[in-house]
Amino acid sequence: MPRPDLLSRASTFLGLTSLNATGRDAYIIIALRSLRMFSAGIPSLILALFFFSLSFTNSRIGLFMTLTLLGDVLLSLLCTLVADQLGRRRILFSGSALMALSGVVFATSENYWVLLGAAVVGVISVTGGDCGPFRAVEESVLSGLTEEGTRSDVLAWYVTASTMAGAVGAEVAGRVVQAIENDIGDAIKAYRMLFWGYAIFGALGCVLCLGLSERCEMKGEKVEMQERGGLLLEPMTPSTTDGFDDDQTHESAPAARARHPHLPQKKQSYFSQISKPTRAIMYKLWMLLSIDSLADGMTPYSLMNYYVDQKFHLSKSALGDLTSASQFLCAVSSIFAGPLAKHIGLINTMVFTHLPSSIASAFIPLPSTAGWTFALMLFRAALNSMDQAPRTAFIAAVVKPEERTGVMGITSMLRTLAMSVGPSITGLLAQNNSFWGAFLASGICRVAYDVGLWVLFVNVKVGKEEERDEGESVDDEAWNGLLSDESDEESSVGRTSKDGESF
Repeated sequence: MPRPDLLSRASTFLGLTSLNATGRDAYIIIALRSLRMFSAGIPSLILALFFFSLSFTNSRIGLFMTLTLLGDVLLSLLCTLVADQLGRRRILFSGSALMALSGVVFATSENYWVLLGAAVVGVISVTGGDCGPFRAVEESVLSGLTEEGTRSDVLAWYVTASTMAGAVGAEVAGRVVQAIENDIGDAIKAYRMLFWGYAIFGALGCVLCLGLSERCEMKGEKVEMQERGGLLLEPMTPSTTDGFDDDQTHESAPAARARHPHLPQKKQSYFSQISKPTRAIMYKLWMLLSIDSLADGMTPYSLMNYYVDQKFHLSKSALGDLTSASQFLCAVSSIFAGPLAKHIGLINTMVFTHLPSSIASAFIPLPSTAGWTFALMLFRAALNSMDQAPRTAFIAAVVKPEERTGVMGITSMLRTLAMSVGPSITGLLAQNNSFWGAFLASGICRVAYDVGLWVLFVNVKVGKEEERDEGESVDDEAWNGLLSDESDEESSVGRTSKDGESF
């Protein structure tokens, strides 16, 4: 029997202690995304086959997927920008309800435009990924529920559980549709039964959302920050003091307004407002993430499998096993992203895990045997997702709490738009017998992202990273979320006063 202290240390190292300390809401959010990713395997697997059985042309099928993706982008931007005002729980509940509705529509309708509308509002996944607004909202909720010391651990389990659920969902969907089709001999009925299952998963998501507490909202997040003892303990920069004297720089926003009644009140908007210091950081990060997403769009699993099939003429079961193994490795490796980030920092974790994967991407066309090609693809997959949780934790640390949901929504939108361009580039290269060029271009773009990320953000420290560098003794609760950078303008990003007001 393992010793209790050994189990405790293992639990702490793997982030389970942080997850448990975050509370019930974190478990519900992770379960909600895992349920959504499990069910996403249904449309991603059978959508094209379903449309083909309805005698839709290939051009209309392609148009459907493009319009669905663009619709998801617009819906994501709108929902995430108003989520903090409407209520994050309402957005998540509405998303699950629309998911259930879209499942019912796909199970009962054959009209092309009706199905397109249902796919957009219900965020039907055409790629197997999560392109809707809900991931950004969920990541914002988890970031608000956690502190700097626990955030990367909780987000790592969020990525791990949902990735594993997606892998299992695709496998189960394939086996179920095959079994139903063999039993009743009607492919369309088999597809419709799966869409009824999709609707049931949406209803289960609604039930899960009912269990979320007030802590998930922006108001609940501010209350928790007040209970932790406040956060703003550092002088404000000239750009944020509004002309106050030096002895007033620590003054809270309400106190400042009381002393200076002539100052204009800040107009509240229904949309999330993103401040200039936040934009100064996020413009650079958005540019880099768009390059990385473009590279991912050039070589998604579907196109990599197609390349391997064209080159080595393998069985479809072997390709399916390769995809399942890749997603499984992604899920397992994500567990260790949190512990690694604690030791070497968020940016270093993102760069030094992603860079080897980027280099492997460029060399996938080089081997002349299937075995070595598989080895490179599995190595790439094993490290490919370890940057996701640290990236979300970094964004959460460098933006103000009230900006977080909107920033994450814009990030998701830009990544999806950039990714949608990738397959077209690969198609043009493949058409000219240069399919290998897509892997080379993808690898170069990914390496450029990694190098740019390290060069631009290596000096940005958050929380305990700053403590290690400066050797100062700082109370974690008082300084949680602190950001320091060489730039005075950027050093004010993400700081909050004791009463929850953002400057």
